[in-house]
Amino acid sequence: MPGRLTDEQRLAWLRLIRSENVGPHAFRNLVNHFGGAGAALSALPDLARRGGRAIRVCGQAEAEAEMDDARRRGARFVALGEADYPPALAAADGAPPLIAVAGNAAVFQRPMVAIVGARNASSAGRSFAARLAAELGGAGWVIVSGLARGVDAAAHSASLASGTVAAYAGGLNCVYPPEHADLAGRIVNEGALVSEMPMGWQPRGRDFPRRNRLIAGMSLGVIVVEAALRSGSLITARLAAEMGREVMAAPGSPLDPRCEGSNGLLRDGAVFITRSDDVIDALAPLVDRGPPAPRPISLAQAEAAGFDHGEPASCDRARILELLGPSPASVDELVRQADAEARTVQIVLLELELAGRLERQSDGRVRLLAGDLWD
Repeated sequence: MPGRLTDEQRLAWLRLIRSENVGPHAFRNLVNHFGGAGAALSALPDLARRGGRAIRVCGQAEAEAEMDDARRRGARFVALGEADYPPALAAADGAPPLIAVAGNAAVFQRPMVAIVGARNASSAGRSFAARLAAELGGAGWVIVSGLARGVDAAAHSASLASGTVAAYAGGLNCVYPPEHADLAGRIVNEGALVSEMPMGWQPRGRDFPRRNRLIAGMSLGVIVVEAALRSGSLITARLAAEMGREVMAAPGSPLDPRCEGSNGLLRDGAVFITRSDDVIDALAPLVDRGPPAPRPISLAQAEAAGFDHGEPASCDRARILELLGPSPASVDELVRQADAEARTVQIVLLELELAGRLERQSDGRVRLLAGDLWD
């Protein structure tokens, strides 16, 4: 059975993920290396200093205030590895260590499918999304979307009674767009609102791909209805494909620019759908297999694991730094070429990442950021 964090651990987890330059991958590496979030928090300043600069560590009072704010608004923080964490999302690479959830977390235990599409969707596109959502909801599916105008709103509204999940790009108290505050309030009755961002965080353009990752990660498949060539819906579809989820699309008029992206998905091999039965048939093999297996290390158990904290030797660090550059390199290749232990390479990469000097690619490769090349 999944573990459950104590209140003290949950607070430490929140502090760690809210600290500067600590994303999901860095969080996992820190917790696994130091045996717990508390020990990782103590080590953060020195790690970042070794990487090249100081970083801001989230204070206890700040984290407590965010937890209190969430509680007042009927939300709570659910940790990766806990029973109320969406199973499919738990299996995704880079799954958020903590998500804020408002509403009925029981919907996460049912199969979920995402419906996304154009904000300026046509009347036909909105009607088709609504019909799909209602029929799939009646067949036992939970509908996931991003609370945006157009297709998203149509899908949420049509599946309120059967269960729908809205992923936020900002904090759970920052509804976007603002006119969907009433819709968000209705979703929590039979569904849930989910965010990985801090309470009070106003969404920016670069936050929406993170929201799209949540949508794709929670779902067994993603349906795209009307998407332009530079649509965020195409980002969701790409992320879903990278996670091994099914990508489906509805055909649209070749004369409508709102359909260029979704028609392109069909050209590239997405499942062609015109009715809910097409979706159910496409996802049946995934349902039969059950939810994707979660990552092999349970973060909830890692709190008591107790790993070695040793600092890499200066000669090892120098060899690893010499191998890094602006071109992405695989970690396995770095380990081989540096002739160092994998743990040593990982801690040097972690130092650089915390200092904001290293970027991790979606395929796991790493590179130094521009302006941070070593002489």
